[in-house]
Formats: sequence, C-alpha cells, structure tokens
Amino acid sequence: MPAVVQQHDTGEVLMLAWLDDEALARTLATGRATYWSRSRREYWVKGETSGHRQWVREIRLDCDGDTLLIKVDQEGAACHTGERTCFDADLVHRVDG
Repeated sequence: MPAVVQQHDTGEVLMLAWLDDEALARTLATGRATYWSRSRREYWVKGETSGHRQWVREIRLDCDGDTLLIKVDQEGAACHTGERTCFDADLVHRVDG
C-alpha cells in the first residue's frame, strides 16, 4: 500500500513509499520506518545505509483504507538524491486564485 511520509511537526511532505503487511509490522515493532522496495523486491529501513533515519511518530489510515500517512521525525535528507524532500523538483503546475 502507498504511504505518504510527512515531517510530524512542520507538515512537510517528504516522500512516497510502499509498505506491505510485513513492512508495517516491522515499522510498528521498531519505531523505524521500514518499506517494501517494489523494484528490488526487498525490505529496507530508511536510513540504514545513509544515516538519514525516520523515527515514526504517528501512522494514519485514509478513509478508504488503501493509503497510509506516516508522520516521522526525519534525520537529514528524505530523498535518495540527497534533498530534504522528494518533492523538490521543478514545479509542474500552480493555480493562482
């Protein structure tokens, strides 16, 4: 299931990741964000190799029960590019009103 990952105190959207039942169980057991890599087909703990850890503060399920919101305390960059957020790319569209 997809998970939107957000900085708990600022609301900053950091990344989108995927969890299955096992990844969610590991996350709940350790307090460290654990995800399922769809490309590598393996579990990974955020920050295990980079040191940019995510400490889980809160997990919410959306109204349809098919997406998670994970609020974390992010240490360092959340994106694999080294940026704070994965949503730091060029602006695609803005509606000014």
